[in-house]
Amino acid sequence: MENLIKKIETQQAPQAIGPYSQALSVNITNSELLFVSGQLPLDPITGTLVEGGVEEATRRVLDNIEAILIAANSSLSDVVRVEIFLKDINDFQKVNEEYKRRFTNTNFPARQTIQVAKLPLDASIEISCIAVVRK
Repeated sequence: MENLIKKIETQQAPQAIGPYSQALSVNITNSELLFVSGQLPLDPITGTLVEGGVEEATRRVLDNIEAILIAANSSLSDVVRVEIFLKDINDFQKVNEEYKRRFTNTNFPARQTIQVAKLPLDASIEISCIAVVRK
């Protein structure tokens, strides 16, 4: 199968300071884009926030995203854009460590991380993404 996702890098712009790419180009001729809504660290069975720190919350959010991607016939390696919303920007490095464990492909998705005043259910993190669904 042809590579639909191409990493774009230039020395004319700042290099990534975390696990993300400057940009990704997607050939969508034989594929679709999947827009995954913001996911909170909710247990899908109980509907409650997971206990523990931001590391556990990040794992749960990425588990939830991965389940949605699989349901759409996609995967984490097909994610091209990620938005992370943190209640505390000081959690940035902890989130990055969990993120790097899950996004193992060489083309990290394009990404932005934003500190917000508050998240639904007083969660510590919310993540949304855009992924390619290969036909």
